[in-house]
Amino acid sequence: MGIEFKKHKHAYMLIAPYFLIFLTFTVFPVLMSVCLSFTSFNMLEPPKWVGWQNYARLFVQDDIFLIALKNTLLFALITGPISYMACFLFAWLINELRPKLRAVLTLILYAPSISGNTYLIWQTLFASDSYGYANSFLIKWGMILEPIQWLQDPRFVLAILILVQLWLSLGTSFLAFIAGLQNVDRTLYEAGAIDGVRNRWQELWFITLPAMRPQLLFGAVIQITLAFSVAEISIYMIGFPSVDYAAHTIVTHLVDYGSIRFEMGYASAIATVLFTIMFATNFLTRKLLGKVGE
Repeated sequence: MGIEFKKHKHAYMLIAPYFLIFLTFTVFPVLMSVCLSFTSFNMLEPPKWVGWQNYARLFVQDDIFLIALKNTLLFALITGPISYMACFLFAWLINELRPKLRAVLTLILYAPSISGNTYLIWQTLFASDSYGYANSFLIKWGMILEPIQWLQDPRFVLAILILVQLWLSLGTSFLAFIAGLQNVDRTLYEAGAIDGVRNRWQELWFITLPAMRPQLLFGAVIQITLAFSVAEISIYMIGFPSVDYAAHTIVTHLVDYGSIRFEMGYASAIATVLFTIMFATNFLTRKLLGKVGE
């Protein structure tokens, strides 16, 4: 160990600042949150140890959390895989185009994920009066007689949030996939043709995807994080809290108890549950991506 350290000491010195920042602002807060989840802490008095009481309250007494858990899992189950595959599909198709056209289409598809007026566009589209584009279209064609309260009706709220999230999904993962496709060694395709690869689908499965495993894993982590951490869309579009908690998620529940009620011990328990779910999902995804190309 000492010999290896001396051999690579310059590399360790270069990465030391990053690890210091990572430990200070990521690892330490996570560990602190886990510890606080076993306490009652209101930020005014010292934490009081309560053991598993916060977790028992979450899963036994807190009906709103169970609604948030159901909404989050449903949201992630739909948006996670679909947005992940959409990112790769669009990146794969765009990669086949000429450089200038590829750059323009990449900008067009990536723009919604960084647009500042996203919620204004969708609120206008699903406005509750007859001036909303959705209501105006349906009334004009005789499909409905009076405007639908899209953003106030629990039947439509979650579906609209899923639609908006899918529209915003071509973000960082999309760019990572394009970069990965650009860096695949072209000689691999020539070698594959000699070894019996006969069509584009075989090229994709046996050459392209295995060569892009780092980007695929990175994209999976990003999409999983986005799928489970949804809150901003719900708060800005639907309001907080949403009607009948139809758009309530684990993160909005965390915001409620952490930023409004200041029950930091209970909020830490919510955060720990969310972290555990995301960690397990990431672990399963790594296992699945490890089988790509086999």
